Amino acid sequence: MSVPILISWSGGKDSALALYRILQNHCWRVAGFLCTISQPYNRITMHGVRRALLEQQIAAMSLAPMIPILLPPDASNEIYEAAWAEALRPFIAQGIRHVAFGDIFLEDIRAYREQQLKKLGLTPVFPIWTGSRRRTDSLALLDTFWRVGFRTRIVCVDGRQLAPTWAGRELTPEALQELPETVDPCGENGEFHTFVFDGPVFQHPVRHRLGRRVTRRGFHFRDLFPYTTP
Repeated sequence: MSVPILISWSGGKDSALALYRILQNHCWRVAGFLCTISQPYNRITMHGVRRALLEQQIAAMSLAPMIPILLPPDASNEIYEAAWAEALRPFIAQGIRHVAFGDIFLEDIRAYREQQLKKLGLTPVFPIWTGSRRRTDSLALLDTFWRVGFRTRIVCVDGRQLAPTWAGRELTPEALQELPETVDPCGENGEFHTFVFDGPVFQHPVRHRLGRRVTRRGFHFRDLFPYTTP
């Protein structure tokens, strides 16, 4: 019998690869996608991607519903944790006890997830965890990501690490060659965030078009719009 699991879903490549790994292990059954949404902007926190595109991603997978976790701007840890607890409560009542995350090697983030979920009687699962900061391990994850057919676009970059022109580029093997050596290939240190628009978990690509580039608090964002035919 498969075990139900919730997916922490940012819409980016690490979430997508973690989901792919979960789906390869038939002991799991995806029960929902947890998405933190910044209000009143209706965008995924940190990434800045519109909620409408997240909804299109999840619809293109036809696996489970989106579970929005609504947060005010600059939410404190206390507000964040309370919002997560509120969103998770109905699923805990159904007997769900696991949540998957796309973390790779940041020990402090993993410890925080474990502590946060332990209070709720839940267990975090880390399908793509390497625990290693070695560039070769991040490159191996990216190689798997591309090899199985995923495509992703960079939507947000830390201006201290990358130029504004990176926001909006598709992350390809060719683009990878241009990344500075100081930047983790998976952006695990927060150097960049992505939006996955095609791959083996989707029944069809998530069509979108590029909007304008903006800079806020030292981060460069490239807006994306759902593609609609004229």
